[in-house]
Amino acid sequence: MPQTSSGPVLQLLASGLQRWVRSRCDSVDELNLALQGSAVELLRGRLKGVSLEARRLSFDQLPLMRAELQSGELKTLFRPGQPSQPVQLKEPFTIRGEVVLSGTDLNKALATDRWRWLADLLAEKLMGLSPLRSLEIDNDRLVLTAEVITGTKPVQGSFHLCADQGTIRLNNWKAEGKFLLPMDPSIRINDARLQGGQLVIKGDATVQP
Repeated sequence: MPQTSSGPVLQLLASGLQRWVRSRCDSVDELNLALQGSAVELLRGRLKGVSLEARRLSFDQLPLMRAELQSGELKTLFRPGQPSQPVQLKEPFTIRGEVVLSGTDLNKALATDRWRWLADLLAEKLMGLSPLRSLEIDNDRLVLTAEVITGTKPVQGSFHLCADQGTIRLNNWKAEGKFLLPMDPSIRINDARLQGGQLVIKGDATVQP
């Protein structure tokens, strides 16, 4: 796992960045952060990058089992006189890496008010029905179950997924048709796959400080 960089200046910066990362998340159980660069570079207002590994975290009410991220160069303002925020990030920066979600956690997230719209959109676009009752990851298949208004037996469908055009594409397991997930323009998905009951996503994003 990444370790906090040595040296008092870099340790102060690492501590400040950890607090900033935690402030952007709903919760984080485990967070490890390492800096690439030197105190001299930091005092000149730049840092080569930051690597981060977190486990059991929630971001925007989306629970993640694991996140491994690497940033590009950071332009910083070092403020040793303000221990609560010893570093200020001056400009947007890029990150790239991998996040992992369990099928169980994803199913729970889609039932929340925050993500219910996405659950129903999936059911409507992929199955022609709404609302979505549940989501399950079965090996390399995404299994969706949707309610039927008449109260008859719920309808179930199986789907592949992959990265396509900077987002995630879902294909029906047996029939024609595909659906591209709506994606934040600051995020680009480069790889997406299902394995062992988990959704693994690789991509990059631009972060506003």
